[in-house]
Amino acid sequence: MNEQAQAFLGKAQYGFADLVGIMAVLRGEGGCPWDREQDHHSIRKNFIEETYEAVEAIDREDATLLREELGDVLLQVVFHARMEQEKGVFSIDDVCDGICRKLILRHPHIFGDVKATDSETVLTNWDEIKKREKGMKKQSESLMSVPAVLPALMRSQKLGQRAAKVGFDWQDAQGVLEKLQEELDELRDAVQHGDAAAQKEELGDLLFTASSMARFLKCDAEEALYAADEKFIARFCRMEKAAEAQGKKLAELDAQALDALWNAAKRQGE
Repeated sequence: MNEQAQAFLGKAQYGFADLVGIMAVLRGEGGCPWDREQDHHSIRKNFIEETYEAVEAIDREDATLLREELGDVLLQVVFHARMEQEKGVFSIDDVCDGICRKLILRHPHIFGDVKATDSETVLTNWDEIKKREKGMKKQSESLMSVPAVLPALMRSQKLGQRAAKVGFDWQDAQGVLEKLQEELDELRDAVQHGDAAAQKEELGDLLFTASSMARFLKCDAEEALYAADEKFIARFCRMEKAAEAQGKKLAELDAQALDALWNAAKRQGE
C-alpha cells in the first residue's frame, strides 16, 4: 500500500475533498487497474444507470437508499472531472466554479435587482438568460439544444414547450385531442395498407402529439407513462396470481381467459 492510499484509512468522517483525493489515488500511478483503464465513453452508461437508481430511491421515498445513490452519482462526476484534470483541461474545482457562477447569474432576483415573485417568472428569466449565455438568436436553436440522448418522450415534451413559447401551439386541450384522433386515423390507414415505414412514422407522430397533451394537462409525460408501466405490472401480477389459484399458468390460457383475468385484476385494483 502506498502512502497516499494509507492516508485515507481510518477516518472518522470523510468529505468531498477525500472523495476527490481517493479518485486521484485510484487513477494514479500504482492505482486500480480498472479505474485507470476507463475513459468517458467506457463509463458513460454507468452515469445513466446511477442517475436512474437515484431517481428510483426518490420515488420510493427511501432516504437511506437515496443517500447511497447520490454518492454513486457524485462518484461519476468526480470520475469524469479527474479524467479531464489528468489531461490538463479542467478540474473538479472548475466544475464547481462553473455551476456556482451559473446559479448566481441565473438568479438575478436573488443576486441582483430583478423582481420575481412567482416560479413562472423565475423560469422565464432562466430561459432568457440561458439563451443569452449560449448566444441563441433563433428559437430553432433552442429546440436543437434539447439533448438528443434524453428519453424520447421527455424530449418530445420539451420540444413542444419551447415551440409554444413563440405561439406555435394549439389553443386548448380539445385541439390536441382532435390532432390525436387525426394521427390515430393516419396510423390506422398505414396499418391497413401494410406500409411498415408509414406505420413507424405515424406511430411516432401519435406519440409526439400525446406528449403535447401531457403539457396541456400540466403533467409530465414521462412520469405518466412510468405510472402506467407500474400499473400494468401490478395488474399482470394479479392476473398471474389468479391463474395460479386455478392451478394454471398464463401461457396455458387462451385470449378470452386472459382477457377475463385482466378485467378482474383491473377491478381489483380500483
